[in-house]
Amino acid sequence: MQTDFLVIGSGIAGLTYALKVAQHCPEKRITIITKAAADETNTKYAQGGVAVVNDLENDSFEKHIEDTLIAGDGLCNKEVVEIVVKEGPARINEIIEWGAQFDKDPEGEYRLGKEGGHSEFRILHHKDVTGREMERALLEAIKKAPNISLLNHLFVIDIITQHHLGYLVTKSTPDICCYGVYVLNSQTSRIEKIVSNTTLLATGGNGQVYRTTTNPSIATGDGVAMVYRAKGRIENMEFIQFHPTALYEAGKRGQAFLITEAVRGDGGILRNAAGEAFMERYDARKDLAPRDIVARAIDNEMKISGTENVYLDCRHMNMEKFKEHFPNIYEKCLSIGIDVAVQMIPVAPAAHYSCGGIKTDEWGRSSIKNLYACGECASTGLHGANRLASNSLLEAMVFAHRCYVDAVNTVNERSSLPEIPNWNATGTAEPKEMILITQSLKELQQVMSDYVGIVRNNVRLQRALKRIDLLFDETEGLYQTTTVSLQLLELRNMITVGYLITKGAGFRKESRGLHFNTDYPAKSELVQNIVL
Repeated sequence: MQTDFLVIGSGIAGLTYALKVAQHCPEKRITIITKAAADETNTKYAQGGVAVVNDLENDSFEKHIEDTLIAGDGLCNKEVVEIVVKEGPARINEIIEWGAQFDKDPEGEYRLGKEGGHSEFRILHHKDVTGREMERALLEAIKKAPNISLLNHLFVIDIITQHHLGYLVTKSTPDICCYGVYVLNSQTSRIEKIVSNTTLLATGGNGQVYRTTTNPSIATGDGVAMVYRAKGRIENMEFIQFHPTALYEAGKRGQAFLITEAVRGDGGILRNAAGEAFMERYDARKDLAPRDIVARAIDNEMKISGTENVYLDCRHMNMEKFKEHFPNIYEKCLSIGIDVAVQMIPVAPAAHYSCGGIKTDEWGRSSIKNLYACGECASTGLHGANRLASNSLLEAMVFAHRCYVDAVNTVNERSSLPEIPNWNATGTAEPKEMILITQSLKELQQVMSDYVGIVRNNVRLQRALKRIDLLFDETEGLYQTTTVSLQLLELRNMITVGYLITKGAGFRKESRGLHFNTDYPAKSELVQNIVL
């Protein structure tokens, strides 16, 4: 298959970019591919909302910029922060024009929420399913674009570069170029190639690397892993944000139900096993401190009490307003026997968001020519060492727009594509035992959760690297000798991402933002990004 613009991923970043390109270039073909159903993305599970300054009487760009810089703990790119905050309102207006609906009060004014780290009420939301509503509006608009093809169940194996043409490609090779991708069609089990002059990676996060995460099962770090294999630049992977309040269900692994930070913004109080409101002991902002502080505080309270969770107390809140603003949270809690009006919600931190990723410039360009990245898989410089709540959807829209602007302005400058060889599966056979894959995945998630979690130290990181190296060797052996499957490819990517997180954590000789190492509890004077 050949296409003019290839988009990998169907979350808010990929869909926004595709829609803009399609409208600007009606004669060009835009192809979106996704490894599952089109709406199964991290965007779909974003509950809280999108942060944007739209009330200049009570808020300002300067306040939003300052809040973002404080949360990022010295590692934000200030120029990028200003770009995202100031261009944000225009992008919000566009998605509203495309049909996204945000909650309003009886007077028709937008209801603005407040979350941890924000100095003002500036969070637009659609009940507690904001991401799903934005995704819905974008998919409806995509259906109306005749030059967009949206293909499901295609899993990208690797980016095609000069490496696949027989050339030696290393980190120091100048002008590494992306020509498209090899994909596994999971419905036919065939490996196909999609050739394109321009490719956008919008592949989302990597929460499945951990035992418990708020991310769906598709969040396996595929974009980051394939760029690293292609010798592209990856940055700041050690900064994994753990959402402080995922619903705790004893014995459950995998995706945990998210209790949005907006619940605390509306007055929810965190309490420990003894019923004490403990956040005042950790930060003057109490329950609305930034996520890294709240997650570490909960982790510490759990270790002190020897319990696996703390509680979110909503019993004092107006229940009619709670049901209106958080209907899905209310129903989910009821489904497991918790009435939030009379019982506290058991919560615990879960892997939530990757602040690092594919290193890009202010136009979303990666270090590989003709390859853009935006959304959670990218490291644009906005989040620094810790993402400010509800900045992710805003960043995705702003950088999708910037990737689109650069891509359409330079598309005619791109040289013709070389002849791309077909996938070579010579010498491979069907795998005999799936347990070799499933057990390795469990081991990886256990290692990452126990050794590279909220609190780290050098011994744990060294142990993690040794075990990840062993898992890498075993999995590469399988990859070289067996026909590829979705499970094997995802495992391979997650092992690479686990390695990058652990390696980045080992290089950072300080505690900053989301990375807390008990061997280096203070920040260093040298503020730097870790590029791998």
